[in-house]
Amino acid sequence: MREYIYILKLIPRLHEEKNWTEKDEGLVRDHFVRLKEYCDEGKVITAGKTDREDDKGFGIVVFKEENDEKAEEFMKEDPAVKHGIMTAEVFSYKTALRSEK
Repeated sequence: MREYIYILKLIPRLHEEKNWTEKDEGLVRDHFVRLKEYCDEGKVITAGKTDREDDKGFGIVVFKEENDEKAEEFMKEDPAVKHGIMTAEVFSYKTALRSEK
């Protein structure tokens, strides 16, 4: 298994809280639940986001996958990406340091 990272960005419409719909919120819930399940299984190493909701904000998911094609597929199946409320780009990744604390 290799490590990958995908970087997520909210679409511009969602930079303002007043523009969020119930559907958007549901998709983010689905996104979180999926990542939590894969984290519990050991596939997702870490996931999180900055506290910015503007065009400079972003989220990351570091995960394990067999190859580039499967990593791309894993990213595209993220509900937030699949339903177009977040854009994403995947890269191969190599953790250089990891705290054991």
